[in-house]
Amino acid sequence: MFKFANKLPGILFCFLISIPAWFLGNIFPVIGSPVVSIVTGMLLIMMFPDLLAAERTYGFIGSPVTKFKFDEGVKYSGKILLQYSIVLLGFGMNLFHVLKVGSQSLYVIVFTLSASFLTAYFVGKAINIEGNTATLIGVGTSICGGSAIAATAPVIKAEDEDVANAISTIFLFNIIAVFIFPALGNILGLSDKGFGMWAGTAINDTSSVVAAGTAWSNAAGNNIALGFATIVKLTRTLMIVPITIVLALYTAHCERKKQEAGKSSFSFIKIFPWFVVGFVAAAVINTFCNISAISGHLVTAGKFMIVMSMAAIGLNTDLKKLLTNGFKPVFLGICCWGTVAATSLAAQHLLRIW
Repeated sequence: MFKFANKLPGILFCFLISIPAWFLGNIFPVIGSPVVSIVTGMLLIMMFPDLLAAERTYGFIGSPVTKFKFDEGVKYSGKILLQYSIVLLGFGMNLFHVLKVGSQSLYVIVFTLSASFLTAYFVGKAINIEGNTATLIGVGTSICGGSAIAATAPVIKAEDEDVANAISTIFLFNIIAVFIFPALGNILGLSDKGFGMWAGTAINDTSSVVAAGTAWSNAAGNNIALGFATIVKLTRTLMIVPITIVLALYTAHCERKKQEAGKSSFSFIKIFPWFVVGFVAAAVINTFCNISAISGHLVTAGKFMIVMSMAAIGLNTDLKKLLTNGFKPVFLGICCWGTVAATSLAAQHLLRIW
């Protein structure tokens, strides 16, 4: 309990940052609360470099003075709280709905996932991106944007700057997609379901998928594209499970090699992404139990916790360094996003889905 009390000031600080970020994100959904939160954190730490390390005191008249720092709670919010948020997102998954559309979209999703990861790997090596930024951009592009980055970061032990690079890159292409996808879909002569499949498999964040699907459906005079794109996107979200497990196994392999070289100890139990098991369990509970009265609130809580985690990551990120190294992640994002969009269209055509 005492150890958690040390973390409480930093957690509350992230919570306070998240409140205005949450409301601004709801007003401007294309930008999204996580982006507002992470940028706020980066700006605060740039203006007040000693914000996390400085020791503070508080106390009431007649009571002992208590000393505290923000750093422990901020680290907790950026790592552990992030994992809990992914578990809560599972309460928004209905496996029956996912399986119904997933049988039609699974092949396209597999193609786009493969294309994105191959592009992230080879282009990332070619332009020499350091750290885990390339992996996070590949995951964010191919699965579900910020949520996938949030799920993957603790598994591969990504640094906060890697997460910030990936989130900012994904955010840029979310905005672009909302404006150009409906226009490109018209030029390409896509059907309502064809556009729904394309948007659901090639646009990163759920909010941007919904925005693009809404624009198309409003023009078409029906909600076919919007409904289909949303469910395809949920099917993509489930890919968090196998991808994080594969990445955990790869990380475990690397850790084992270090152990054999005498550099560190290794424990697969510690490195396994147990929060993904919680995500699946939450999805199963939501599917087979009647919890509709609270499931929406649990998902909302999970989304808010992601915003808190992004505030923590922003507070641990050097904005100047991020801007200095900013071109490479954006270039990789262009390559991954373009590859995924083209692969989705090609897979639909080759498989003759519509």
